[in-house]
Amino acid sequence: MTSTQIAQVLDQAAREAKPVAQMSEKEGFSLREAYIIQLTSIQRRIERGEKITGFKLGFTSKAKMEQMGVHDLIWGVLTDAMQIEDEGEISLSNYIHPRAEPEVAFLVSKPIDKAISQEQIPNYISKMAVAIEVIDSRYENFKFSLEDVVADNCSSIGYCIGEWKDAKPIINNLPIELSFNKKTVQQGSTKAILENPYQSVVELSRLATEAGLKIDEGYVILAGAATAAEWMQKDTKIEAHLQDVGEVSFNVK
Repeated sequence: MTSTQIAQVLDQAAREAKPVAQMSEKEGFSLREAYIIQLTSIQRRIERGEKITGFKLGFTSKAKMEQMGVHDLIWGVLTDAMQIEDEGEISLSNYIHPRAEPEVAFLVSKPIDKAISQEQIPNYISKMAVAIEVIDSRYENFKFSLEDVVADNCSSIGYCIGEWKDAKPIINNLPIELSFNKKTVQQGSTKAILENPYQSVVELSRLATEAGLKIDEGYVILAGAATAAEWMQKDTKIEAHLQDVGEVSFNVK
């Protein structure tokens, strides 16, 4: 199969919420080709009227990198069709095997068109918020290789962002938790995100520059998961709380 054909299969799997077999086992594509497949799939969505709203980062945990045998982060694309309103509602039937994870979100105030350092971040990031990302691999049994997950837009399917607050200068050890129906199911610290979530912005600026992509003003950056992901269930209110920043929630029906 060509990259375009693989992108079509994965795009259709996401639209219909029907899993497909792991693609790389038969097709054998490289990581570079996986990103081409990802962007081809995103282009199909743009042609249907979706708009790019930002980027997400994966493997922001050193333990996860070691587990997957990789030495760099991966990234996926966010669109407006993926956004879940704060205190909104979603249907579990729209997903295959979704999980939720608490994250830190940043709002880009000035286009990032080069690799930047942490010291330069205040020039480009104006706001931050707590967020929940919904991940949902399109592969059967949640089984995939590194190339598969990148081709599948890094398993991203939805995101919900709380109220934007002025970006704080020090966020490297803020407690964060995820709760289902008021019961805490995951808790951790922003330290789990590359020791400092701002480092995710630095790494994305490097990766985007290498890929020839521009991070536009108004884009959202999801810095990466601060805890393990939790399987979503019906009739659940999912909430995330980030100390000194705020809360966000949505309901699953």
